Amino acid sequence: MTADCVIHDAFVLTVDERNRLYERGTVLIEDGRITDVRSSRDDDAELPADLVIDGEGKLVMPGLVNAHTHLELTPLLGAFSDLDLMEMMSGMTAIFGHIAEGEYDYFARAGYELAALNFLSGGVTTVNSMDVRPGGGAETFGEAGLRGFFGMALSDLFWDVSVEEQFDRAREFIDEYHGAYDGRIRATINPHDDWSCTRELWEHTAELADEYPDLLVHTHLLELEASNTMARSNGAEDSLALLDDVGLLDDRLVAAHFRLADDEDIQRTAEADASVAHCPSIFCYWNTGGDVQWTPVPELRAAGVDVGLGIDDHYWHDSYSLFGEARQARLAANLKRSTGQYDSMELVRMLTIEGAEALGVGDEIGSLEPGKRADVILLDVEKPKFTPLTNIPAQVTNNAAPADVETVIVDGDVLMKAGDVKTMETDAVRDRVEAAVDRFESETEWELGIGESEPPSTMNVARDLPKRGPSQLLGRLAFQSLRDRLPL
Repeated sequence: MTADCVIHDAFVLTVDERNRLYERGTVLIEDGRITDVRSSRDDDAELPADLVIDGEGKLVMPGLVNAHTHLELTPLLGAFSDLDLMEMMSGMTAIFGHIAEGEYDYFARAGYELAALNFLSGGVTTVNSMDVRPGGGAETFGEAGLRGFFGMALSDLFWDVSVEEQFDRAREFIDEYHGAYDGRIRATINPHDDWSCTRELWEHTAELADEYPDLLVHTHLLELEASNTMARSNGAEDSLALLDDVGLLDDRLVAAHFRLADDEDIQRTAEADASVAHCPSIFCYWNTGGDVQWTPVPELRAAGVDVGLGIDDHYWHDSYSLFGEARQARLAANLKRSTGQYDSMELVRMLTIEGAEALGVGDEIGSLEPGKRADVILLDVEKPKFTPLTNIPAQVTNNAAPADVETVIVDGDVLMKAGDVKTMETDAVRDRVEAAVDRFESETEWELGIGESEPPSTMNVARDLPKRGPSQLLGRLAFQSLRDRLPL
């Protein structure tokens, strides 16, 4: 048997339908695809291949899928960490407003590079990112050899860019990048959320989705109490009803967060074959209220909804670790409800195959099976932290970290081997990010020190915030809340 790459005598966690786990297994890769996964044979080390990897002491598993994220502000890791919620939201919105107007391109580009480098070295082989100007992300991740879904955030009640201009940009992005880099980069359609978009924008989104029927529609849904309030302001009973009205509640929908979903919402989502991206750390860090219900992930999965895990804004909670999201998902659900909300293998599946299925590519990636694209990572499990190596799924979801990832393969290409990133120049990326942060500080009133970070004054942040859209947003929510209390 011929192969381009042979990984032999490794622990192999397949995440296939049977969740097979080999204590001594071999994975064969040829022409970018997995050709065999089986128990190792004594002569596997002698098989003819361009690359033969001795897997002793290694765990081989599918590459991780970050099902929902934002990347442009990556260089601000640590900047928001100790702000209060309103400081964080206003500071972030002001910066995004500038990016929407075409400013800080150098900063966003540096952010994409830093994110790609850290996700690659931490075993994340696929991202689904919603950004303001995603072209830099598509190019950076594509050139790094990674797999990515990218789309432009659309909102008429968030920043002051005309709807026509936003949709023109979205079409240009789709036409240029969808299917680029040998199909590893795919475009998505991204109405930002159900609390900052009018019915008119949702209708425009549905028209765009009709133009591009093979693209996912990626949005934030049922994230805040304001979600259903805005839906009522838009003439619908609730958020899902609004999406159903305009024709977007279907199997192309990827809904991030879904925190406030009730039983009816879960049933409607399952019937529509829509998917959910669960991002636990962001809401554990920025909890808006202790009495807010936790995302009903067990009920969603029981209803047949594909649920992947996402890091969301990693620079809001200072972590690139998708492994950490699995642990946080378990801890937060157990604390909010009771122990035993997940078993470890369920969380492994959410890190890999269920994230892939949520993005509509479960037949291509997410598990180690013959015929699938070869997106594979190797972890060093000979470290003392993994001793004794019992219950590997639990070790992955409770104990593993990005630093444990040793080798990364995407589409059969080796992007990192033995900790050495092959497709990006690590030192050059760091230098460009440092230069971008220095320039950003010089052009703004942000102070990004080694001890703490200071945002601009409240007055200056308010000056930089978008005016027209947010004022309409707050006015609509206030008026609808009044109508809800005093029905006419």
